[in-house]
Amino acid sequence: MGKRTRIINDPSDLVPLLLAFGSEVHKRVFEELCEDWRTEAELSELMGDESGVHRSLDLLKKSGLAETKWKTPKPGETPKKEYHSSYSRIQANFVCSLEDLSELIYLTAMSEDELRESTEKIEEVVAKGNTSLNNLSRELNLSQAFIRGAAKRAERLAVRGQRIELSKEEG
Repeated sequence: MGKRTRIINDPSDLVPLLLAFGSEVHKRVFEELCEDWRTEAELSELMGDESGVHRSLDLLKKSGLAETKWKTPKPGETPKKEYHSSYSRIQANFVCSLEDLSELIYLTAMSEDELRESTEKIEEVVAKGNTSLNNLSRELNLSQAFIRGAAKRAERLAVRGQRIELSKEEG
């Protein structure tokens, strides 16, 4: 793999990174993707845990650490999606308050159950058309850092500049 560097300008980008490297399965999946292109089935076989691999790939794709391509099949076989790491280095270039940073780290450590109520509220308000980060913060009485971080962590939310949108899943 090339020596590409991921530049982080938004502190909320730390949330998926900390999640990705805070789990043994996610870390092992990433290490395998650094070595070579792998299909989900190959990774599941190596790891012995299909559900963990799927979640790891989703997290790595959402954080921009994994790229995909279609594996050219042998005649008569179905094409399969392969994954590979996008970056080998990271450069962080941001300034934020310690309050925001502590909130992002806390958000990263929250369990899915603890986070569910907040993300469901965000999804509900966004589905009604309120996508402005500033308006969401006011309406939900949550900090913008928390909302951005929660959206980066949630499967059904996406951050688009100063807006939060419902995620459009790729097939």
